[in-house]
Amino acid sequence: MSIIEKAASRIDRQRSAATAVPASPAEASVAHAVLADSPAVAETVIHDTVVHEPVHAIPAAPAIGNEQPAMPKFTTRRVELDLARMRELGMVTAAGGRTPLLEDFRIIKRPLLQRAFGERSPAGKPGNLIMVTSSLPGEGKTYTAINLAMSIAMELDHTVLLVDADVARPSVLRTLGLPNQRGLMDILVDDKLDMADVMLRTNVDTLSILPAGTSTPRATELLASSTMSNLVSEIANRYPDRVVIFDSPPLLLTSESRVLASHMGQIVMVVEAQTTTQHAVKEALSQIEGFGNVNLIYNKTRDLPGIEETYDYHYG
Repeated sequence: MSIIEKAASRIDRQRSAATAVPASPAEASVAHAVLADSPAVAETVIHDTVVHEPVHAIPAAPAIGNEQPAMPKFTTRRVELDLARMRELGMVTAAGGRTPLLEDFRIIKRPLLQRAFGERSPAGKPGNLIMVTSSLPGEGKTYTAINLAMSIAMELDHTVLLVDADVARPSVLRTLGLPNQRGLMDILVDDKLDMADVMLRTNVDTLSILPAGTSTPRATELLASSTMSNLVSEIANRYPDRVVIFDSPPLLLTSESRVLASHMGQIVMVVEAQTTTQHAVKEALSQIEGFGNVNLIYNKTRDLPGIEETYDYHYG
């Protein structure tokens, strides 16, 4: 007698016995073990009763009309910014109260916002794409990009996407105390990735972050590609209230910053007071000669006695 026939015979005996004398726990356990040895029998547990059923092919769910099976959906990840830590580091936060730094960035952002949503010429780049750069490292460009993004996020009518585009030396997430994540470079390399797969929403409802992503030696070529042009167009135009801040590499160290500038509607260059030489500033400005709407932020000035570091904003 085959295993299947033995199992079927055992089921018949159990059904007959069930109407007379309940099986003991030991007997039920033995029956369960025997039936489990058969590859043609599957088990379904209903409350405390073990029911054994022959295995059949499971038919696909019937389609309703032309309805297609649901595809998996990607959800944007959420991260928590430590706003108390940011305040301790001297950054702009909505709960930080009225500070000189907050007032400085209120002055800085206003003309940028006016141009971001002003009338654009047919050949002009979107004004809501703003690149923050510097001549050399250490002048405060990342600090400025984050504070500018936080200040604009406080607006009632605008949202902000902060992009870490310093792909050779990303520092936005590190400055904010967040771990490295996939981001911009991964989207440009892998056409199966979408913005929603890598964009980070934050506990500041109007602020999202796009990390730099995985480092690659082809960063300049990727930033100059049609894929990047399409991505920039998408993030500039998807939401009419969005401002996009790009933290760019320094102009005098990499070629990525000049390529990135070609996509931008506005450029902000941070100059460290009493440190950056006039020659470095002129050389950096020559790298973006021909681009419109170039502005300077003079950083770390101490012009007034008793006043801590302030920011002074000038048009280039």
